[in-house]
Amino acid sequence: MIFSRTLLRRHSVLPGFDLALGFTLLYISLVVLIPLSAAFLKTFTLSWPQFWEAVSSPRVLASYRLTFGASLAAAFVNAVFGLLVAWVLVRYSFPGRRVVDALVDLPFALPTAVAGIALTALYAQNGWIGQWLALLGLKVSFTPLGVFVALTFIGLPFVVRTVQPVLEDLHTELEEASATLGASRWQTFSRVIFPILTPALLTGFALAFARALGEYGSVIFIAGNMPMVSEITPLLIITKLEQYDYAGATAIAVVMLVASFVMLFFINLLQAWSRRRQGR
Repeated sequence: MIFSRTLLRRHSVLPGFDLALGFTLLYISLVVLIPLSAAFLKTFTLSWPQFWEAVSSPRVLASYRLTFGASLAAAFVNAVFGLLVAWVLVRYSFPGRRVVDALVDLPFALPTAVAGIALTALYAQNGWIGQWLALLGLKVSFTPLGVFVALTFIGLPFVVRTVQPVLEDLHTELEEASATLGASRWQTFSRVIFPILTPALLTGFALAFARALGEYGSVIFIAGNMPMVSEITPLLIITKLEQYDYAGATAIAVVMLVASFVMLFFINLLQAWSRRRQGR
């Protein structure tokens, strides 16, 4: 045991592990832990009745409903269509496949403000898409539906890039063997393929949902930002900061932080479950 520990230290990839770990913890503390702690410490200046009033007023509750509801709906849509996009990119060869594959990452590279302006221009009542939807009586820009569209746009890559590697490792021999045994296409997908993809799909869903909860730049332009109607929680935090209500802003931020921590914990559990299913 002592020899193995000595050998591990001697052949470590990172020489000076203790020093490297110290710098890592210092960096994480400065960049992540201290700023987040400041939000909690500022919130502690409020009494419990003041905190409850700040995080449960009708305007704040309306922003919660819109933010969590639209994020959840967008994550569900992305889970379905992200799986479809990943399947097409992995299983089919067609002209322009590389271009489509690159376009999936566009929400990652595009500044969120640019995405919000572009979506607003497209879905406004005089926009390229919005003018046709207006004929059907659908208004997207400056409504809660616009929030859903923006969150769907920014969340799709998380599902595609999470499912795509699993599909690439999934050999077609499994489908061929299933068909040889007399299974239909639906039975092959539901009983052979989908159980293997489920952990990755759930992880992509959780990542898309967590990303949508904190989205700001691409939403404020298309949402309309009407209190009690189309005002998201991140915008409400900014509004309170502009009104110098720092304690109220940090109180709402703490609620969102706790929700994000829960989502990260859930994502880690999904990843651990995925590794166990894959025998790693």
